[in-house]
Amino acid sequence: MTQQGTLNFSQVNKQFNSNNGNLKVLQDINLEIKSGEFISVVGSSGCGKSTLLRLIIGLDAEYEGAIELDGNIISGTDLNRGIVFQEHRLLPWLNVAQNIAIALQNAQLSQEEKHKTVQEHIDLVGLQGFEKSYPHQISGGMSQRVAIARGLVNRPRVLLLDEPFGALDALTRTRLQNELQNIWEKEGITMILVTHDVEEAVFLGNRVVVMEPRPGRIKSVLDVDLPFPRDRTSYDFLKIKKEVLKEFGGHLAAEISHAEAPVWSTGEYKLSW
Repeated sequence: MTQQGTLNFSQVNKQFNSNNGNLKVLQDINLEIKSGEFISVVGSSGCGKSTLLRLIIGLDAEYEGAIELDGNIISGTDLNRGIVFQEHRLLPWLNVAQNIAIALQNAQLSQEEKHKTVQEHIDLVGLQGFEKSYPHQISGGMSQRVAIARGLVNRPRVLLLDEPFGALDALTRTRLQNELQNIWEKEGITMILVTHDVEEAVFLGNRVVVMEPRPGRIKSVLDVDLPFPRDRTSYDFLKIKKEVLKEFGGHLAAEISHAEAPVWSTGEYKLSW
């Protein structure tokens, strides 16, 4: 029986229609992601990383091939797939607990169960004592923890992370990378991280998927066979990081340090909460 959180991509192709003809965005995407794996996806701008997440979350069904979650073709959004964006997107008129609880509005739980679940996830991301704080009263890093808790509160089979720490300062980013790794180990769910930061990809991922652009396709998949917690300064870590960087070939290093234009809309995703 397929374990929960297993994703399969079979000959996935995606194109957009434009005045200049059909623009191929993804081509021949074939990948199996095992239950409980942490997969990092890296690539230069325009390689289709965010488009791939849109297909997984179910916001776009116009593609060729098949994407299956636990043996079933993905169709539309549902609570089995959560997502965390680069910007936390908290509602300013709701406090921390309320911003997390909004993701449970379609959950088949009693009010008491919802309250308990929200508190469990506040504890999970280390925000005890800030339940009644509003977004303007907490830091950017704390706001992103709220977003992570909101993405996890429905206990999805898969959590998608679209540059979740890209807008944070270096120190906060490092701290949250450590916390995300701990949360992944505790929760045991499948996580897929899209990032331009190769060090982040190697630090968090069991495997790193390197994509190349025009059209977006998988160039290579590298195993990160290092124990947790990982030492960013170790020889083995730096060796794998160098191998990933080499996969970019002629692409300038600067290309993987700038975020792609956002393609998400809170409005189009809200129905899955």
